[in-house]
Amino acid sequence: MDANYRIQRHIYDWTRRWFLLGRTRLLGMLHPKPGESILEIGCGTAWNLIQIGRAFPAVRLKGIDPSACMLATARRGVARAGLQSRIELVHGVAQHLSPEREGHDVVLLSYVLSMIPDWRGALAAAAQVVKPGGVLAVVDFGDGRRLPRLARRSLRAWLRRFHTEPRESLPLALRELGERRGTASRVEHLPGRYAFVALVEL
Repeated sequence: MDANYRIQRHIYDWTRRWFLLGRTRLLGMLHPKPGESILEIGCGTAWNLIQIGRAFPAVRLKGIDPSACMLATARRGVARAGLQSRIELVHGVAQHLSPEREGHDVVLLSYVLSMIPDWRGALAAAAQVVKPGGVLAVVDFGDGRRLPRLARRSLRAWLRRFHTEPRESLPLALRELGERRGTASRVEHLPGRYAFVALVEL
């Protein structure tokens, strides 16, 4: 991870805004109450957490990421935003989270599962640390089924350079997760099915 992001982290936010689409849309679907806790798994530069922290000043925030160098960039960004007292940043991975110690009202996965080989295991781990009545929020690449064929093939080839692979069955897995819990799920696809946003009540 650090080898991949040691240089990229310095331009990550500026470059990713052009193709990590749907992040702002998903954040706009969140309505945390004062005192609630939000965990972002794979927080990267903490861009999402900073946006949430600015919008909801009474919400507790935590980010976890496997890349130490990305966390260093995240800490600088959080400090510039004046949110270091409200955003906790931790080195680690989703599978190391403990349901006995962790419990959050919202758990956010933003363009993370497409980078994790065992994405089903990471999804299960994330769901386990959502409090009863809480929400699992996901934004990630879609199957691109309605994109022009050349555009879809080019996108897939480009993503592979960054060890990223759209999980075509992920939206279905999220719906099934809600069904198993007997709760509601909401999945929305962006134009061309380039990406999707999802909220699953747990």
